[in-house]
Amino acid sequence: MATVYDYTVTDREGKTISLADYKGKVLLIVNTATGCGFTPHYDPLEAMYKELKDQGFEILDFPCNQFANQAPGSDDEIHEFCTLKFGTDFPQFAKIDVNGDTADPLFAFLATEKPFEGFGKGLKNAALEKFASANNKQYGDKAYIKWNFTKFLVDREGNVIARFEPTVDMDDVKKAVCAAL
Repeated sequence: MATVYDYTVTDREGKTISLADYKGKVLLIVNTATGCGFTPHYDPLEAMYKELKDQGFEILDFPCNQFANQAPGSDDEIHEFCTLKFGTDFPQFAKIDVNGDTADPLFAFLATEKPFEGFGKGLKNAALEKFASANNKQYGDKAYIKWNFTKFLVDREGNVIARFEPTVDMDDVKKAVCAAL
């Protein structure tokens, strides 16, 4: 059975990193964007990271520009924005695609393990659903991720145990992370 440890990713400096390097840790893998309405998620993510990293928790940040061109900067520009505006200290990797034929294999795997189940109820969520569907129709059955700040929780054995859409309250994400720790 495949786990996230079977995948490699590229760091901001272009080096290949094996996710097996994170064996034994609880991971929250996130696709991000600096110009998104959900960008303020960086604050609770960084707070959670600072509080829980000594317990074996890591956040892996993957910028993506496939959603309404909301991460247009270079890897260095994105990193500078995140560290200066939000004080992020968790690992940030090279910008990737999460949908379509150029989707990073890690995100195709994550989304296959925990498929999209909706943004939830309410007018804002319905509006996001409509906007995301229009954006993602170009990717057809390879529209794995529906929007920025989708989060995947991975247990210490490398298994994907939860998916959180950007509309999920960050307190609920933290509760799930704490339970996995």
